[in-house]
Amino acid sequence: MHYKENPKTKGSGIICAIPQKGECPMRCSDCFFQSGRSYLEPLAENLPNMPSEIESTNRVVRVNDGNDSNVERDLVLSSTAHYRHKFYNTSIPKPFDLPWVLTINPGGMTDTSFEKLDPIPTTLMFVRFRTNTWNLDLADEAVAYYTGKDVPVVLTFMAYWQYEGSIKKANVLDYMMRKRTLNTYLAITTAAWRRVMKRYEDNALVHSCGKIEGELGKSGCRFCGNCLREYYTTIERMRKA
Repeated sequence: MHYKENPKTKGSGIICAIPQKGECPMRCSDCFFQSGRSYLEPLAENLPNMPSEIESTNRVVRVNDGNDSNVERDLVLSSTAHYRHKFYNTSIPKPFDLPWVLTINPGGMTDTSFEKLDPIPTTLMFVRFRTNTWNLDLADEAVAYYTGKDVPVVLTFMAYWQYEGSIKKANVLDYMMRKRTLNTYLAITTAAWRRVMKRYEDNALVHSCGKIEGELGKSGCRFCGNCLREYYTTIERMRKA
């Protein structure tokens, strides 16, 4: 099967891999992978999507930019064993022996609660918090919990298909219809993004997924660098453990 590169990670030093077939059973709301707009549509024809050994050379493999690395975990581990540099992505708090990223407020937890890992695995690169402009009190709690344990928090700003049923009425001016990588969504404005990030400007462990978000930003991973920085930071920590 011909490999399809994620346009978001193109040129960043990261290449993506999905070992599983079909949709993700986690069914997180507003997930691009489940939306019918993924760069891998139709999923039935383009999954699994695995780069060759040559394509992955001198790159870090992001395992599961769609689906979840703890779904069919044995398949995921065996299918990616040959990649020299890789990290796993999951919303299920089951650790890996290699670098991994945990989404702490998936699905129905997005605005109400988050997973609290204790103890913190040496292999954890960072936690990912699904962020909007009405769950910032929860974001504050998550930031305090994880950065208090020396774990970076990456705020991933949510995008939505429609105002009604998705965006709170009090927050509609924080969002605008705009194109991100391939598709057009209701996504955060630069002004609202700056307002959110100002809350954490003195916390060196809090980062935005994307160097600048909003209509003035660019969504490509090559402008960001969070994953590469934290991957190699984790490798160094594992070396000393």
